[in-house]
Amino acid sequence: MARFTLPRDLYFGAGSIEELSNLKGKKKAIIVTGGSSMQKFGFLKKVEDILTKTGLEVKLFEGVEPDPSVETVYRGAKEMQEFGPDVIVSIGGGSPIDAAKAMWVFYEHPELTFDDIKDPFSIPELRKKAIFVAIPSTSGTATEVTAFSVITDYSTLVKYPLADFNITPDIAILDPDIASTMPPKLVAHTGMDAMTHAIEAYTASLASPFSDPLALKAISMIDDSIVDSYNGDKDAKGDMHTAQCLAGMAFSNALLGIVHSLAHKTGAQFDLPHGLCNAIMLPYVIAYNSKVCMKKYAEIARFIGLSGATDKQLTNSLIEEINRLNRTLNIAPTFKENGVDEAYLKEHIDFIAENAQKDPCTGSNPREASVEDLKKILECAYYGTPVNF
Repeated sequence: MARFTLPRDLYFGAGSIEELSNLKGKKKAIIVTGGSSMQKFGFLKKVEDILTKTGLEVKLFEGVEPDPSVETVYRGAKEMQEFGPDVIVSIGGGSPIDAAKAMWVFYEHPELTFDDIKDPFSIPELRKKAIFVAIPSTSGTATEVTAFSVITDYSTLVKYPLADFNITPDIAILDPDIASTMPPKLVAHTGMDAMTHAIEAYTASLASPFSDPLALKAISMIDDSIVDSYNGDKDAKGDMHTAQCLAGMAFSNALLGIVHSLAHKTGAQFDLPHGLCNAIMLPYVIAYNSKVCMKKYAEIARFIGLSGATDKQLTNSLIEEINRLNRTLNIAPTFKENGVDEAYLKEHIDFIAENAQKDPCTGSNPREASVEDLKKILECAYYGTPVNF
């Protein structure tokens, strides 16, 4: 038996943030957000004003850092316990929404520790105290529709992807006006994160007839729109906001693969953005996985109109298309070219590969990957050498 889970309600289109006014019957809302961008562009105040006008008492929890820490999660949960919200609203990029999901767990279950919920599908039932509303400002993580939250333990420099359908938001609001404020570099990194989500979802071990159409549509829309979005086209930005959400619906149910396993660990160790790590790793992992799922990569290539008479030719065309997008988006193709020191890589590669092998995403990769395999892939992505094993 398989399962397919999405938020109960998803509102989209310009001005959809106004849907917050329908949270009648609620008493208290806490808003979890990150840096200053939502405040700078007026969206944070707009959320606060809508909720206040609707009759809710509102509290802000600001300053969630990129790659949120366990400590931030505990701090936010403590404030929730003191305030007692029946609605948790998170607005911003993937980091504040991921952090708010984890805060929600410890708000409802203060007896738990982070170690209690690190294993996949170990989070107990929620919604006894609050519902969760997610409003993404970036077009990549799709955490507004997923059962995942990535939290970093800075004592070990390991990112932990929490995974449980209980943390799938109740309401997702996709307002393209919010996402239109992203700068080009963020568009590039989050967009390639979304592309990775969609491609990995299509080839993951739990892919299904429900997730596949979502993944393919997302890949097609991203391939069509990401460059124009990067160059500032407003309509393309809106299309990317939709496409990344479709990719999220696919991967939340089909799961991911070793691009993400490695990106979770390299991002923390190399201090590089998650989407950048995905963009670097994706062509190498496609080459590695093609030994067992070349047909599916060929289907993707054929769906987006790439050339090739055979599955191998089509798969090579897909790899080249990812490389082309990276070049156009000014993403350097290797970890070395992104400033990672070779001595640092050699010192930490065993630790990265060992922890990547334990990552929940590794179990749903279409091809089994040992620690040695992951080390070899990482070395290829560092030096830019072909994957031929």
